[in-house]
Amino acid sequence: MHELNEMLTKVTTFIFDYDGVMTDGTVYMDSNGDPLRTSNVKDGYAIQLAGKLGFHVAVISGAVVTNITKRLNMLGVKDVFTGVPDKIVKLEEYMKAYHLVPEQVVYMGDDIPDLRVMQRVGVPACPADASEEVKSISRFISDRPGGHGCVRDIIEQTLKAQGKWMTAEAYSW
Repeated sequence: MHELNEMLTKVTTFIFDYDGVMTDGTVYMDSNGDPLRTSNVKDGYAIQLAGKLGFHVAVISGAVVTNITKRLNMLGVKDVFTGVPDKIVKLEEYMKAYHLVPEQVVYMGDDIPDLRVMQRVGVPACPADASEEVKSISRFISDRPGGHGCVRDIIEQTLKAQGKWMTAEAYSW
C-alpha cells in the first residue's frame, strides 16, 4: 500500500472509461430505443470534488451517447470524449494538450479496449468486476464494482494520499 500511496501523490489527472466503470455496464433502452444508463451519486460527488480541487478529469469512451456528456458537464467535467474507436490515440492527444507525463495520470478501465491505455499511464486502475486481463495490469483494484463507487474509491484514495481529503471544499457541491 505504501508504494501505491507514493504513486498517488504524483497524480494530477483522472481519466475514466464510462460503461463498466461509471456504470455497471447495464444498458436499458427507452421507448424511443435510446440507451439509458445509471450512475452512482457518490462517484459524481468525488468527480466534482476532484475538479474543484484542480485535478483534470476526463472520460474516454467508445460509446456514443449524448446523456453521458450532459451528466459529466453537470459535474464540471469538460473533457468528455465519446465514440472513440482507439482510446490510445485520444489519450496521447490529451496528455500532450495538458503537458502530462504518465506518472501524473490515473486511468480506470474495465475491459480489453482499455488495456493499451492503461499500459501507458502511471496508475492503471480498475473496478472489482473488471476483466482478468485488466486486473492483471492494474496497480489499484477497487473493492467496488463498476457503477457502484469504484470511481469515488480511486479519487478518495488519491486525495487522502495528497492530504486533500476532507478539506473545506469537501462540504459543498
